[in-house]
Amino acid sequence: MSDLVAEPEGVLLVDKPQGITSHDVVDSIRRLYQTRRVGHAGTLDPMATGLLIILVGKATKASQFLMSQEKEYLGESTLGAVTDSQDADGAIVETTPVPELTSEQIQAAMDTMLGDQYQTPPMHSAKKVGGKKLYELARKGIEIEREPRFIRINAFVLTSWVSPKITFRVHCTKGTYIRTISHDLGRKLGPGAHLSALRRTLSGNLNVAQAATLQELGACSREQLHERLIPVRDAVPSIALG
Repeated sequence: MSDLVAEPEGVLLVDKPQGITSHDVVDSIRRLYQTRRVGHAGTLDPMATGLLIILVGKATKASQFLMSQEKEYLGESTLGAVTDSQDADGAIVETTPVPELTSEQIQAAMDTMLGDQYQTPPMHSAKKVGGKKLYELARKGIEIEREPRFIRINAFVLTSWVSPKITFRVHCTKGTYIRTISHDLGRKLGPGAHLSALRRTLSGNLNVAQAATLQELGACSREQLHERLIPVRDAVPSIALG
């Protein structure tokens, strides 16, 4: 029984639902595991679903290593409507008729976006500049200069095209804003676009198929919750552990 009363420790994979923040998930896990020492390794926006890596107990020390891993997402872009946040949670600021496009034309535009590049963080983001979160400034109608960050897009693949919606798979480095990729693709194709759905499927070697929903975790016994925790050494690349 000593294992049941010890402080929980490990990496927990959660399949985040749409409509709540990553911090909401952290709060739920704190209640389930009865500990305040809980964090996450990489935020998902409220509209996004999928793999959220939760760190419990001493595993919070591995945050920087797990956040540095490359990510894979499945997404949907809606052409013809641009929003102020670049995603479906924002207000539409521009509409344009969608021209006839072929899958080949769309994939060709995606191919031009591959490789090393610099990306400017959107104003509607949690990135801090001068101690202020950008989205807090954006809500006041304030736009400031943002320093571009280095990213790499390793794969950007069209999975379906039924006008006005493009679905895709993208594999990229940490810190990449998928809604900005969607926005930029819309500009390349002409009518503009916004990100209308997003799901994170991979982070390093961790897969959303291994993750549990909050409902599944809520139905677990205390012992089952502990069994869900992945030892840090199994989740963090061995090179990071020395």
